[in-house]
Amino acid sequence: MNRTSNRVLAVWAAMVFVFLFLPIVMIVIYSFNDGRLLVSWNQFGLQPYESAFGSPQIMNSVWVTLQAAVWAALIATALGTLAGIALARRAGKWAPWVVLLLALVTVTPEIVDAVALLPWFVMLGADFNMPIFANGIVRLVIGNTLFATAVVSFIVRARFEGLDEKLEEASADLYADGFTTFRRVTLPLAMPAVLSGALLAFTLSLDSTVIASFVSVSGSTPWPVHILSSLKTGLRPEIAAMSTVMLVLTFVALALVALVLRRSGESTADIARTMAG
Repeated sequence: MNRTSNRVLAVWAAMVFVFLFLPIVMIVIYSFNDGRLLVSWNQFGLQPYESAFGSPQIMNSVWVTLQAAVWAALIATALGTLAGIALARRAGKWAPWVVLLLALVTVTPEIVDAVALLPWFVMLGADFNMPIFANGIVRLVIGNTLFATAVVSFIVRARFEGLDEKLEEASADLYADGFTTFRRVTLPLAMPAVLSGALLAFTLSLDSTVIASFVSVSGSTPWPVHILSSLKTGLRPEIAAMSTVMLVLTFVALALVALVLRRSGESTADIARTMAG
């Protein structure tokens, strides 16, 4: 009976993985389609990749997306790390309200954030004469940072919930000032959560379609919005080719974070938990 149960669970797990990853595998396969349309297979070739890297519109949209994702990840990681440490180590009467606000940010539908951000940016840029808020990349960074900061805060806070505060108190007992304790004790302890939060913030920013559709401006169209606009004329194989390239970049980022965690002495289980956020 036990063997039968194990086999059923194994088959079920295999079906789940096929259901989750088969669409991604199909996109990778069709990225080598030399046909005119993505859904119509012609023959195997590298023409889609040549067309993708040779298209100014595609390359510009990818470059805009990567810039916004990197800046959003950096800002969200800095703000979220400080907020997570403060919530875990210096929680006062204000902490439940901050947690409630952060949770509200994570559960608010993206369409609500997008509708709220657009008039806010227009007002700041036009009425208050702040042209920086008319910049498409700045808009994307702010929109992506809002959600990512909350995610990083919860990840860092969860990391410190399981760590003994005496490790930091020992540094103070050895006459280290607050900044030295933060740099040499607190931050290294938080590093697995910081890395996973930064990676998650980066990947979430790559596919922020709803907010990007509302706040983007002409000349700084991000990759998700470019794909949506391509639906009007039919998806071409170069869309799948560039999507495959960005998928590979995500895997490379995961591998780099795993390497850093491995060198820092994290176990395989710790690395898996960190990579899962």
